Amino acid sequence: MAPRRASTKGFTRTASLLTGRIRAASESRGFAQSRLLTDWAEVAGADVAAVSRPVEVSYGRGGMGATLTLLTTGAQAPMLEMQKEQLRTRVNAVYGYNAIARIRITQTAATGFAEGQVAFETKPKDTTPKAPSPDMQAAASSVVAPVADDGLRHALEQLGAHILTKEKQGTRT
Repeated sequence: MAPRRASTKGFTRTASLLTGRIRAASESRGFAQSRLLTDWAEVAGADVAAVSRPVEVSYGRGGMGATLTLLTTGAQAPMLEMQKEQLRTRVNAVYGYNAIARIRITQTAATGFAEGQVAFETKPKDTTPKAPSPDMQAAASSVVAPVADDGLRHALEQLGAHILTKEKQGTRT
């Protein structure tokens, strides 16, 4: 019987190629568990992950637990400060023991200002147009009343109402 040929034709999965490099890079920052970096939203929760990123895990000389440094923005720091104990519990669940004794919150990265420029996820802006008010709809209807074609008159009413609404709100460009 002939040996089975590999179906990948010499290609290797990207995950298997990068696992060693990701581990080496995360260990250089003190992260023994790279899952803390890769699955931060799952570990910390979506609300905390939207405003913070883990930067470094530093170990003290006495070996009595490590310090996790989190990067956040200035406005979110007080809110994150109040959640430190719950966050420490969740992070230690990833390690399986009390590896993290303290959480330090910073507004710049531990290595310098260049790395502190992290874009956190924000809520998407609401881009749906606001519906025109009945007053604006009536004003637009009176302007386009002489138009004979019903379809064209209706389209012009809608356009006029939206334009009048934007002018009234001061958002005309």
